[in-house]
Amino acid sequence: MFTVSMLATTLFLGGWQGPGVSVFPWLGVVYFLLKVTFFLFLYIWLRGTLPRFRFDQLMNFGWKFLLPVAILNVILTATILFLRLR
Repeated sequence: MFTVSMLATTLFLGGWQGPGVSVFPWLGVVYFLLKVTFFLFLYIWLRGTLPRFRFDQLMNFGWKFLLPVAILNVILTATILFLRLR
């Protein structure tokens, strides 16, 4: 969980960047740890709140919803790119 939180902080929240880092460089470490703590809190909160799905429910969701949406996405993207290149 800690590794995922650090990766999410780096990718989505700007890592160590924040107000005042150029003046006080040690603030970068504080900002990074606060952002990681936020993601850890969010991760633990969601794991504790949402119900766990059974394997058959995940398979049904993947086959009946995610696969058709992915195919539709490929077709839509190909159509847009084809019409844009004309």
